Amino acid sequence: MKRSFFRLTVGIAGLLLALHASWAPAFRDETPPIADDSNKTTKTNLNEGDISRFTDAITQIKQYYVQPISDKKLLEDAIRGMLAGLDPHSEYLDPETYKSLLVTTSGEFGGLGIEVTSEYGVLKVISPIDDTPAAKAGIKPGDYIVAINSKLVDEMTMNEAVNLMRGKAGSYVTLTVVRKDTKTPLSFHLERAVIHVSSVKSKLINGHYGYIRLSEFGAPTSKLMTQAIDALKKQAGGHLSGLVLDLRNNPGGLLESAVNVANQFLDPKKVGKRFDDKIVYTEGRLHDMQYTASITAKGASGDIINGAPMVALVNEGSASASEIVAGALQDYRRAIIVGVTSFGKGSVQTVLPLDDTHAIKLTTALYHTPSGRLIQNLGITPDINVPKLQISSEATQTAMLTPIRELELKGHLAGTANAPDTKAMAAAAHDAQLAMAHDDFQLYQAIDILKTMNVVANNTLVNK
Repeated sequence: MKRSFFRLTVGIAGLLLALHASWAPAFRDETPPIADDSNKTTKTNLNEGDISRFTDAITQIKQYYVQPISDKKLLEDAIRGMLAGLDPHSEYLDPETYKSLLVTTSGEFGGLGIEVTSEYGVLKVISPIDDTPAAKAGIKPGDYIVAINSKLVDEMTMNEAVNLMRGKAGSYVTLTVVRKDTKTPLSFHLERAVIHVSSVKSKLINGHYGYIRLSEFGAPTSKLMTQAIDALKKQAGGHLSGLVLDLRNNPGGLLESAVNVANQFLDPKKVGKRFDDKIVYTEGRLHDMQYTASITAKGASGDIINGAPMVALVNEGSASASEIVAGALQDYRRAIIVGVTSFGKGSVQTVLPLDDTHAIKLTTALYHTPSGRLIQNLGITPDINVPKLQISSEATQTAMLTPIRELELKGHLAGTANAPDTKAMAAAAHDAQLAMAHDDFQLYQAIDILKTMNVVANNTLVNK
């Protein structure tokens, strides 16, 4: 028998699902490859008593249940229950769900732009996607969606809940959300939109430090990131003094994309053979489920920022592919990981068709960082823990008051005639720091860490 199958990438099952075919080119909308597994099927000898108990249960239900029920529904519910009992990511895909999964991966669709997983019988938000209705409305990682349009989530399957949130762009849906540290549920009335995800954003900070924000790992992400970094280099005069790679609230995406992103910063000549040049590897029960991605030389230096100091930001919304990138950069000591512990989704799901219209999504392997650390349930622990603090304007003003300097004293002696307006420059720098500390404290800390790393690196070079 031949069975076609494809594997889910490292994104969480949710409103945005991306797939990759086999372990080869990224799968978006091409036909999944055919794999001949006729000689690989594991035969299991089922206990006769177990089989008898199962068939007896079906017989009793059909005979005594208060309403008539078909054999088809009983068997489908049995399969669904078997998979639901394994882990939150294994599930049965009936015809509607299977078709929806394929449609979702093929391109645009109307939705809210949130990644979710099942927990405690409701939907837990892994991350809102940047610039989508969910993100703009203020939905946060860790929120629990308990009702959709006043219908309780615990009375539906995860796929039913996800499908209820999807819909025609321009239509509305109301989510009831429970959030930690809030006494009453929150209500969000959201307008669905066609989800266009801009996976890469960039800016230059203080004229020398690059900032790259990756909101997901799509097929073009690595290429777009390279272009953004090249543009930042030009703005900075040809060289960056450091880079912040922002992976916060990045729920994952394509495995190949994550590998390519990590590869851009790892020079095989400098990292040595500590971990056999691995970026990530998987381990599963079957040989086909084992996979290793390794560092490959890129360009002359093998490192797109030529060894400049680097900080990677992570939080509880960083999952799957983001954790693979952060784990590789941390293991090779290429970047300082800053923020809070990531989500901890390090499992591989494989979609195995049962026939033309039915399939199962099954967890088949676990991801490991280059040093062998498991990501599943553990996440990536930051090197420097920086919680997301909201610094009030008053507190920031008080804590960061610019001290009085000689040039501000009445009657101070002037310096050279052509000296720059240092007072104006200091005020501008102070205002910029103030704004960053208030708007994004974790990024503010990341830039401070980069500055320190840059000073240490320069002093080391001088003293050699």
